[in-house]
Amino acid sequence: MLNAAHYQPPRWLRNPHLQSMLASSRMRLARGEQLLAASGAQSRELILDGGDGVRLQALHSRIPGPRDPIGLALLLHGWEGSTESSYMRMTAARLLEQGFDVVRLNFRDHGNTHHLNPGIFHSCRIEEVVHATADLARRFPALPLVAAGYSLGGNFVLRLALHAPAAGVPLRHVASVCPVLDPALTMDSIEQGPAMYDWYFRRKWTRSLRRKRALFPELADCDDTVLKRDIRALTGWLVERHTAFGSLQAYFDGYSIAGGRLAGLQVPASILMAQDDPVIPFTSFADWQLPARAQLQVAGWGGHCGFLENLRGDGFAERWVAQYLALGVGG
Repeated sequence: MLNAAHYQPPRWLRNPHLQSMLASSRMRLARGEQLLAASGAQSRELILDGGDGVRLQALHSRIPGPRDPIGLALLLHGWEGSTESSYMRMTAARLLEQGFDVVRLNFRDHGNTHHLNPGIFHSCRIEEVVHATADLARRFPALPLVAAGYSLGGNFVLRLALHAPAAGVPLRHVASVCPVLDPALTMDSIEQGPAMYDWYFRRKWTRSLRRKRALFPELADCDDTVLKRDIRALTGWLVERHTAFGSLQAYFDGYSIAGGRLAGLQVPASILMAQDDPVIPFTSFADWQLPARAQLQVAGWGGHCGFLENLRGDGFAERWVAQYLALGVGG
């Protein structure tokens, strides 16, 4: 089995910022598209029931023919990513190789789904993801269900695993890569780090909010003055106007998985983190209290959701996820 110690990138690829930037590059996007196309899989749209009228879009990929899948793997992307993100496509390709059917889920307001729901996405909307996963399990009752996520999706997948038993979701195993652990510390890290990270996330988020505003004119409070704010101030606006949380810290606490918040986890979880992650501070993992069913592996390099192995853009994390999810169904 792969473990974090097996990730030994060439020396020129050990800079965390290079790893993080290349992870979102056109090179990686093209590599993901190439690998998924080479799998021969066919994909179709699913609209999943998120409860209370919420609709979430997903793509179900399977290799045609008389093959019996070993399971169904649900993939969750990071903040302002989508089903078409490079790591989502590359992980899907690796899982298809392992014998899975794969479902890539778009969170609310991600990808081209802003029209599906009137309310704005925020990171505490875990209930609709749990409900959508339950809908997915009902549609494919014969397939063992596993899930994986990256960054914010890594946070979501661990909370999904925490809520799954009570919701009747038959989740066998989850894998999480560079999960957002303590959102307040992640915000500090983005603000204090190189300006490119603030620019990258703010550019994508404001573009998303403009699309939402155009579709739902009642979001008149989301004017251009609001969209010019920095990430902290813009998040504060979101919390104040579009959530029931009374403060920014209360909102962060609402989706934090730091400390002992995963103590009740019953679903086995495999977690991969890079010690040099410039977005998710590794120091925040020092006091993390994980139950016996969760295993944290730490690589010396990798940046934020990078773990690139070569100039083609091949990633260690995608292979790691595929192997641990296959282990979760006995594959």
